[in-house]
Formats: sequence, structure tokens, C-alpha cells
Amino acid sequence: MRLFRATITALLGITIALPSLANPSTTTPNLDQIKERGTLRVGMSTFVPWAMRNKQGELIGFEIDVAKRLAADSGLNVEFVPTAWDGIIPALLAKKFDVIIGGMSITPERSKSVLFSAPYSHSGVQIAANKTLASGFSEFSDFNSRRIKIAARRGAFTVQVARETFPKAKILQFDDDAQAFQEVLNGNAHAVIASSPKPEHETIKHADKLFLPFTQRLSQGNEAFAVRLGEEDKRAFFNQWIDARTQDGWLDERYQYWFSTLDWQDQIAQGQ
Repeated sequence: MRLFRATITALLGITIALPSLANPSTTTPNLDQIKERGTLRVGMSTFVPWAMRNKQGELIGFEIDVAKRLAADSGLNVEFVPTAWDGIIPALLAKKFDVIIGGMSITPERSKSVLFSAPYSHSGVQIAANKTLASGFSEFSDFNSRRIKIAARRGAFTVQVARETFPKAKILQFDDDAQAFQEVLNGNAHAVIASSPKPEHETIKHADKLFLPFTQRLSQGNEAFAVRLGEEDKRAFFNQWIDARTQDGWLDERYQYWFSTLDWQDQIAQGQ
């Protein structure tokens, strides 16, 4: 940890050496501003279990843990700036905050507007199946049959994943995830496909009726921090931290807590 803090201090200093830059003594004005302010401003949007309010109105969740640890390791305070998801990139570009830490997946389209760090988490799409109807199913081929019914939310990316992964199955589409899961719980569909951690959490809640037939996800996403284009110093700084917390297992431990358990559920108000 002392070595890591020393490295962070150096990165927050006046210069940084990056192999991709021609000038090895390139200044780091973006990091200097954060250091002088003493506070890292983080843009985020509430979405369970990435970020949410507990019963006392305080922010908790995977992203909140990540941002707090990042700030603490860097000797900084952290200020959260809750922002509507559809406006979070414009708000970053308008300099409302320093970085987006909000479960944002890396996509080619977003990369035209923001600079992504290395991935720090990997969510994706998973399938939950009815224990009775899909008893013994453990291979993709088990679900790829014309007699199989798979539920999904209408208009979501999960419908595309379902069709590509199980082209022979009948895809039943519903207006929201709750209806899709209810169809499987009622025994009217063999399985439901949804974005993690919904399948994982629902199988915990309904362990008598649902199970996860696969350990691997049907589709894996890569979530990263986002900064403004040209802020290479920030990206290098964040990548350094992500690598350190990946190597020591802290990021995975926090991810497993928030996404693979419901140990935190009693902290939040109902309806979130």
C-alpha cells in the first residue's frame, strides 16, 4: 500500500511519463486541478446495486465503494454528483464533475465522446431457468429447441442475445423484467434472460423455483471510468489504481458482494 500511495502521489504531481506520448515530461493539468481542490468529483446515476440510497438517505452500492476507495487511496475527498443517465456524458463534457463512475459499458459510439479507462468490472447478460421445466438443463443446446420458451424484456439488448444464442427457441417479450421473471415463476416459460445482476438476485430470492444453469454469462460487458477526450493523464492515473485493486482482489470482492449476494438488501428502503 505504501508503494501504491507513493506511485499515486507521483502521478498527481507535475509530470507523468506515458509511453504513448512523444514528450516524456508532459504536464498533468487535469490531475493538478483535482489535487489542488482536494476533492474528486464523481458523476453517477442511481441504479441497484451500482448506486442507491440506504434507509438513512446515504449513497451505497458497488460504484460508491469504488469511488470512495479510489479517493481514499489517493488522499482525496470524494463528492458524488447524481446525474440522470441520459445526460451523464453531456454533464461530464460540461465539466460538472471529473469522472463518470457509474457502471458505464465501453462501446464504440461512446468512445467517440469520452475516453475510457481499463475495465474495472464485467457485467453482462445471464439466464435464470425454472427448476421444474428446465430440470437437468446445463448446456446451451438444452435451451435451443422449438419447444423451449424464453422470456425477455421487449426492446432490450437481451432479446437480441436470446435470439442469437438460442435461435430455435420461442422468445416471449414483456414490457419489463418483472413480468418476464413472473412468467418463468408461474411455469409458463422455461427461462428468462436479463442483464446481471437481476438473474443472480432473483434466483436467490426464489431459490425454490429458479436456478442458474450456466456459470458463464451469455454476454459479457466491460465497465470503465469515463473522462473527457484528451485527458490521458487522468486515464493513466485511474488505470494505475484499477490495476492495483484488480491484482489484490479488492474489486472482485466488492463486485461479488453487491452482485452475487443480497446481504446488503436490508440496508435499503423498499421500492429501490
